[in-house]
Amino acid sequence: MKKTLLPLLFTGLIINTTGCSKESSSPDPSPSAPEVVVLDPGTPTLSFPNNNEPCLESTAVNDIQSTVTFRWNTAPNVVSYDLEVTNLANNTFRNYSSTTNEKAVTLENSEPYSWQVTALGESGSQPAESERWKFYLAGPAEVNYAPFPAELTSPISGSTVSPVNGVITLQWSCTDADNDLASFSVYLDATDGSTLLETLDYTSSTTSMETTVASSTVYYWKVVAVDSEGNQSDSGVFTFRTN
Repeated sequence: MKKTLLPLLFTGLIINTTGCSKESSSPDPSPSAPEVVVLDPGTPTLSFPNNNEPCLESTAVNDIQSTVTFRWNTAPNVVSYDLEVTNLANNTFRNYSSTTNEKAVTLENSEPYSWQVTALGESGSQPAESERWKFYLAGPAEVNYAPFPAELTSPISGSTVSPVNGVITLQWSCTDADNDLASFSVYLDATDGSTLLETLDYTSSTTSMETTVASSTVYYWKVVAVDSEGNQSDSGVFTFRTN
């Protein structure tokens, strides 16, 4: 009996061990979480104040200030809007937040402005910017308005340009709420942009002229727009460097 006991015990051990290995198995993988889709906001379309026109629909606050209600369309997938208003006379701007498609803002009278609306969506979405419009906020009893400051488009401020045979092209665009632009005075020098280069009659909203420059020089330039009533606006001084 002793001789047959050990083999039986060993056989039982093998059977028991094999049985345990059959019961162990890999757990089923957990189901993956559904992908979250974040929708980008739509692009706002500006409505009021009208582009390139005097703003006559405002509420007087005092002799020098009025409140303008900016309006634009309601875009889809928007959490809030950011309204940026820029005073074109001094190039200062302020931003205002709104959860609706309008915003009332108090501004200085008799000044040119530009404005733009950015639609903001949920976290992870890409903001959408509207066009940028310009208007002139009329003051009390004001019947004629200064031109919008010229936008200097070429050379871009801070850029480096390569003259062709010592010549470059200056270009700018300008509009007027009264449509009575008369002329442009172009200033250019290598010190501060105070030297009058040439005066041109107004012919179109985009104007260009050629001028001779020296190589390896930093230049300063600006354009003063003048209307038929003598009202003026200054573009501000831009710079560029020549190769």
